[in-house]
Amino acid sequence: MVTPQLPPQAAPSAPPPMTAEELAALQEAERKQKMILTGIVAGIVFLLVLLGVAIYFLLQPATPTDKIRDVFIIVVALESLVIGVALIVLILQLASLINLLQNEVKPILQATTETVNTLRGTAEFLGENVVEPVIKLNGYLAGLRRMLELMGIKPK
Repeated sequence: MVTPQLPPQAAPSAPPPMTAEELAALQEAERKQKMILTGIVAGIVFLLVLLGVAIYFLLQPATPTDKIRDVFIIVVALESLVIGVALIVLILQLASLINLLQNEVKPILQATTETVNTLRGTAEFLGENVVEPVIKLNGYLAGLRRMLELMGIKPK
């Protein structure tokens, strides 16, 4: 049976193993990212504690209501800052997702499409060049066998 060869670009290839330098750089990047995240969380906790202390001192009986109003204005301003940071993080994550889809998922889908097209071609080739001749040969042999049976040369 003849099997067609796959073109070199359709054959899947494994990613090359990472070198020690690349692995160290990846670990360093992860460590930096964790440190930045820890710093952001610590800053938010510090701001919340500071805000709690400010609210406590402003709620003392001698505090006039205009100061309380000012504190709530400051709280709303800080809340809008937090929402702004969350939106920035959301936009960055969305950009990362788009990059992932364009640079990693799209080539995989293209390679899969090429493989399916190659398999379709292989199936057509085998159907035309192997299966059809075998079916015709079986038909001719069945006719020959029946003819020999009718002539009495071959017993039924």
